[in-house]
Amino acid sequence: MNNNLAAIDPLAIKWGPFAVHWYGVIIGTAVLLALWLSVREGRRQGIDEDYFYGLLLWALPVAIICARLYYVIFQWSYYASHPAEIIAVWDGGIAIYGGIIGGAVVLYFYCRYHHLSVWTMLDIVAPTVLLGQGLGRWGNFINQEAFGKATTKVALQAAHLPQWLIQQMDVGGVYRTPTFLYESLWDLTGFALIMLLRHRFHLFKRGEIALTYVIWYGCGRFVIEGLRTDSLMIGSTIRVSQLLSLVFVMAAVILWVARRRRGGLVWYNPPTVRKEK
Repeated sequence: MNNNLAAIDPLAIKWGPFAVHWYGVIIGTAVLLALWLSVREGRRQGIDEDYFYGLLLWALPVAIICARLYYVIFQWSYYASHPAEIIAVWDGGIAIYGGIIGGAVVLYFYCRYHHLSVWTMLDIVAPTVLLGQGLGRWGNFINQEAFGKATTKVALQAAHLPQWLIQQMDVGGVYRTPTFLYESLWDLTGFALIMLLRHRFHLFKRGEIALTYVIWYGCGRFVIEGLRTDSLMIGSTIRVSQLLSLVFVMAAVILWVARRRRGGLVWYNPPTVRKEK
């Protein structure tokens, strides 16, 4: 924990033993916004909103657990000696790739159970996940994590960053590169582009919005992860998120090409999915 008096207090509300962390507030807000956007698009695609509420009830806790487990596994040398901190997700330390994998598995089985198109649900949900990731990075900002190499206050000021952001980048007396900001801007830009383009006729086949998300996020994460100094590592040379980003991007590109060559795909527009009776 940074003791710098100018740092933002990670606690939004504290009343006796009751405490609400800004990290949780930001994540919770991102989830609600993602749900609202998914419900709206679901109506357009003929999918009843109750399916999205049900999906959230199953996917959210599993995604959080998987995101935390992913982080703990690759930081086991620390948590083996501090087991009581394993559940302290409010202090940060969740890995988005773990959450994505866990949430995707739940979505697959949920859609199969309710006889919904997995690809269409992925197309609906994927842009909102990208939005949530972009907003969620500001939780890392509050907790002073997901930062890059040491830099100087002068360099941050030269980048025309606001003073409150610069001050929060003083981590333990050393100013850090705001890589959280780079990823947030990348994610939000990708979200905006997908939202602008996904309703264009004869642009996306079903499933390609989700694959666009994987490619967009994976490419950005691969580059930005290389700038971070707090990455989860395999050994001393391989950054876990860079490796996964590379694998996911390559898989998404191959799948995109293979699906197009196979043919028989329907366009994302007009809607074709209907609620099961």
